[in-house]
Amino acid sequence: MDDAERHDKGMAVRRAVLGDEHVDRSLARRTPFNEEFQNLITRYAWGEIWTRPGLERHTRSCMTLSMMAALGHWDEFAMHVRAAFNNGLTRDDIKEVLLQVGIYCGVPTANHGFQTAREVFDKMEGSEKP
Repeated sequence: MDDAERHDKGMAVRRAVLGDEHVDRSLARRTPFNEEFQNLITRYAWGEIWTRPGLERHTRSCMTLSMMAALGHWDEFAMHVRAAFNNGLTRDDIKEVLLQVGIYCGVPTANHGFQTAREVFDKMEGSEKP
C-alpha cells in the first residue's frame, strides 16, 4: 500500500471512529505549520494501525482509553470516550476500562477518568445516544 492509499484508508477509519464533525473541525484548523502532522497521523495512526486486522476497533478503543488515562492526556481521553461509542462501546464498557485503570494506574487517575467521561456523557445527551 502506498502513502496515498494509506491516507485514504486512514481518513475513512478516522471519520468512522471520530465522526465527520470532529475530523472536519481538525482539517479546518490545518495550517502550513501542522499540515504534515495531520497527514502523518492520518496515514500512520489511522491508516496503518487502526486498519490492522489483528484487533477489533472495540478493543483498540479500550486500549486507547486506558493509555490516554494512564498518560494523563485528558483532552484525547475525552475525544476517545465519544469515539468509543462509534466502535460499539457502552457506558458500562467505559466504566470497566476505568475500573481497570484504577487498579493499574491509580485511583486518582481513574477518578479523573470517571469525571471526564461523565462530562462527555453529559454533553452527548440529547444530541447522540451514548
